[in-house]
Amino acid sequence: MHICAQTENYPRLNYSDPSFGHYKLAAMYFLLQYLNFTTVGVFATLLLSYCLLLWRSRAVNSKIAPEATAAWPIIGHLHLLGGSDQLPHITLGNMADKYGPVFTIRLGVHRALVVSSWEMAKECLTTNDQAASSRPELLASKHLGYNYAMFGFSPYGSYWREVRKIISLELLSNRRLELLKDVRASEVVTSIKELYELWEEKKNESGLVSVEMKQWFGDLTLNVILRMVAGKRYFSASDASENKQAQRCRRVFREFCHLSGLFAVADAIPFLGWLDLGRHEKTLKKTAKEMDSIAQEWLEEHRRRKDSGEVNSTQDFMDVMLSVLDGKNLGDYDADTVNKATCLALIVGGSDTTVVTLTWALSLLLNNRDTLKKAQEELDIQVGKERLVNEQDISKLVYTQAIVKETLRLYPPAALGGPRQFTEDCTLGGYHVSKGT
Repeated sequence: MHICAQTENYPRLNYSDPSFGHYKLAAMYFLLQYLNFTTVGVFATLLLSYCLLLWRSRAVNSKIAPEATAAWPIIGHLHLLGGSDQLPHITLGNMADKYGPVFTIRLGVHRALVVSSWEMAKECLTTNDQAASSRPELLASKHLGYNYAMFGFSPYGSYWREVRKIISLELLSNRRLELLKDVRASEVVTSIKELYELWEEKKNESGLVSVEMKQWFGDLTLNVILRMVAGKRYFSASDASENKQAQRCRRVFREFCHLSGLFAVADAIPFLGWLDLGRHEKTLKKTAKEMDSIAQEWLEEHRRRKDSGEVNSTQDFMDVMLSVLDGKNLGDYDADTVNKATCLALIVGGSDTTVVTLTWALSLLLNNRDTLKKAQEELDIQVGKERLVNEQDISKLVYTQAIVKETLRLYPPAALGGPRQFTEDCTLGGYHVSKGT
């Protein structure tokens, strides 16, 4: 009743009145304005809610690892790593003491993540193995690695998987290692025999001869790997006057190891690459050309032998690669490039790391006589003094295995692991790692 009473007091509209059109337009305008304001308000509320949820989710998942201080504009932290007063891994170790096992630095224009604990390394190489399995495109990788065709430098993908499969089946499988065990055994016997001949020739009144063990380990390791991969033997302990090819190989392989570990200015600051500061790229091209000529000579020799029908009792890896590839391209690379790049990667990568580990192990044993004595006693018990140690004895030499593992723990062949590049966003140690790091 109250509503009716109120309504009866309102003026009645005369629909025949010409002014009624103005009332109608005003009502429609008011209705449209009301609907517009309502729509905009609802849309704004939804958009704001979505942005808030997105921000909260990113805030939870985008916890960034701490960045080390003292970075300079453009070059980042390079000035801390390139000084001669302290090795880079010592500098990074000191940073890890301050910032924790996971932190970031800037290498020129690139952000880099430093991992310095076994827990974080395990998470990086197991949980996030696929995300962190690729390699950055560095200048050394391009020139020394046949434009990233070399196994250790190539990015993760179908080509990388195919090359790894070939290496695993044709060189590192149990069957292939069994076929090549005589090569390894004969090289050890020959090297020890040459060492004895050197002693016979150069011993003084005291019966002593000075031997550079690092070089002896290097010659032995290179001979073993060269015979397994390319069927070559260049180095001898008893022959001081090496042939030119042996000297050339030794020099080129050393230059390869040295140059592949350097960080060029163009890697850190790409827009300065055209300047070639320090002539780094020129040196890389020269070494790559010389290394390729050595591999090309080996490849042509193997191809001539194959075409002539000459049969080897034990095929080396280059022979196997010729048969497996059979002139077919692999990825974007021709068969010869894949063959040379893979063989050189195995030779250089396998020799230098082994030499470093053997040299450190010998040094540690000589400085820890009790450990040396225990190792000798184990050999006397498990092997005896009537024969040489063979590969079947390794499983029984528990103490010797522990010595090798402790040597690798204390003095890894490379103080810094090879750089990797994240191909997708992931989380490491609770921190968000962006693609491209």
